[in-house]
Amino acid sequence: MSDGVDVIVVGAGLSGPVAATELADAGRSVVILDQEPEQNLGGQAFWSLGGLFLVDSPEQRRMGIRDSLELAWRDWLGTAGFDREEDHWPRLWAEAYVAFAAGEKRAWLRQMGHRIFPVVGWAERGGGSATSHGNSVPRFHTTWGTGPGVVEPFERRAREAETSGKIRFLWRHRVDNLVKTGKAVTGVAGTILKASTALRGEETSRTPAGDFELNAPIVIVASGGIGGNQDLVRQMWPERLGRPPAIMVSGVPKHVDGRMIGIARSAGGQVINRDRMWHYTEGLRNWNPIWQNHGIRILPGPSSLWFDATGNRLPAPFYPGYDTLGTLQHLMATGYDYSWFVLNQSIIRKEFALSGSEQNPDLTGRDWKLTAKRAIGRKATGPVEAFKEHGEDFVIAENLGELVAGMNRLAGSNLLDLADIEREVVARDGQVANPFAKDAQIMGIHNARRSLGEKLVRTARPHRILDPAHGPLIAVRLNILTRKTLGGIETDLSARVLGENGEAIPGLYAIGEAAGFGGGGMHGYRALEGTFLGGCLFSGRNAGRAAAAALA
Repeated sequence: MSDGVDVIVVGAGLSGPVAATELADAGRSVVILDQEPEQNLGGQAFWSLGGLFLVDSPEQRRMGIRDSLELAWRDWLGTAGFDREEDHWPRLWAEAYVAFAAGEKRAWLRQMGHRIFPVVGWAERGGGSATSHGNSVPRFHTTWGTGPGVVEPFERRAREAETSGKIRFLWRHRVDNLVKTGKAVTGVAGTILKASTALRGEETSRTPAGDFELNAPIVIVASGGIGGNQDLVRQMWPERLGRPPAIMVSGVPKHVDGRMIGIARSAGGQVINRDRMWHYTEGLRNWNPIWQNHGIRILPGPSSLWFDATGNRLPAPFYPGYDTLGTLQHLMATGYDYSWFVLNQSIIRKEFALSGSEQNPDLTGRDWKLTAKRAIGRKATGPVEAFKEHGEDFVIAENLGELVAGMNRLAGSNLLDLADIEREVVARDGQVANPFAKDAQIMGIHNARRSLGEKLVRTARPHRILDPAHGPLIAVRLNILTRKTLGGIETDLSARVLGENGEAIPGLYAIGEAAGFGGGGMHGYRALEGTFLGGCLFSGRNAGRAAAAALA
């Protein structure tokens, strides 16, 4: 292919188009390459709920939530736990990102047409000390339009730039090597893959149809993480989280394979914090899958009782929605790859949301009438009820004996003892009517309902799980769900890739999940949620503007 291109962007997910559109606005020419077909534009962002971490937003203030940059940064530091020499750049990225989330992030998106659902959610509540992991206040802002609503402004801008000749897309172009001239990266080379009409997210062939090489003074790696490559996830699995799970469901398609991280490393880029990752413990096997081993995450409210595979109730603070990786570590120590929620119809109706744009047609379709139905009736949303009816991980029963028997049948074991489960449920129910409850989970439910958003749409009124008026009883088997790569290619604040000597490799940048969402891991060990899309937006913007300035 001919020269004359200013920048090559490898990856057409979210961060890549963000960087490309910033460059196009600066008058630069960009080629965006992706190994998948055009129907996958937007990558994993398209499938997301569209949650964004914002600080002291108008939405928070309208709901009486008092937030501040100082509080958010304290929460971030307590969550990240930066403790390594290589955390220098990740910490600087984190500090800059939190300031962005408290500053121009919302206005920048809004002027492009992005809008936010008015109810602010409370994810990753932590449950430890004031200086440890977790959000002190609700900060999870759901995009009106979910993931597609996040992708939409940048897709529109990219298509406009494509029409004007500033951006060119090359689909089914898999990069196999970064081309170097001396110490500088000056292009990419790879394989043109056979065209595919597979639907978004479906597995595509790797049949070659040709080769290519393209040269440019700057290459930006925006290729995503490793969540679709379970072998690599297990290889990178840290000892602190216990043994790697033998069985996991995949929260991302198979093409999220981490190839470009290794290719950047082969070109001299430093890859750091590879043992830091983010996987969920509330995964369901999708009864209507799009990709192989397709998993969906439950976004739970705080009321379900959580039991491990042997029937032990999880201790504080490992309650639904509190501490993702702490819960994962605890569960892996049990020797089993799954756990259980025990709840009832009233809880599932109000507290179960499913992560993903396709699982939230009301929010994704910007349908206020359909969204309002979440607050009325006895049924959960249509997708949740469909999982309850068709999903292999659900057990429904009219009494606890039948429920436990069904759980054992589903697990193919007799690990659960009715007397043990009944003792925990009855004791918990006995605390509900007590305003001085000693059960920390009950206290957490009361605390959650102090937030107007939680009271309206996310946390059920406290009641006895065994109360027939709130039945039937429901058990849900929860699987480990692969998702995000928290470590990655090390970069400075301009997103320039750093080599082992700490110096920037001329011509090479990295953004999004491939760069640990900034710097090689701006989240540290843990995330506050709503920060993955935000990291793609922020790192893509930084890279686009920095690359444009470097070319001036």
